[in-house]
Amino acid sequence: MTLLTLFFNAIRQVLLAGLVLGAGLPALFAVGMRTLASGNGEGPGGGHHPLGVAASYVCFAFVFLFIALGITVILGSGFGFAVSFEHIYPTIVDK
Repeated sequence: MTLLTLFFNAIRQVLLAGLVLGAGLPALFAVGMRTLASGNGEGPGGGHHPLGVAASYVCFAFVFLFIALGITVILGSGFGFAVSFEHIYPTIVDK
């Protein structure tokens, strides 16, 4: 592999992580707030939509899970552990 190929692979990974975590989580939270407002009848339609409330809880759950995973990675690395993604769910393993 050439140095330029490695450079572009690294840039792609950083850009993807920045879009998902930097802009994606706040956008998902905003979608959750919007669906919660429309579910409670405060949106443009004005009607009560229980599906909007359920969708907002799903959005908030994803945001909470990503935040909890980030805190786990930071704390785990500080205590000498690592988070492994070998299984479906993340596990804490020794470094």
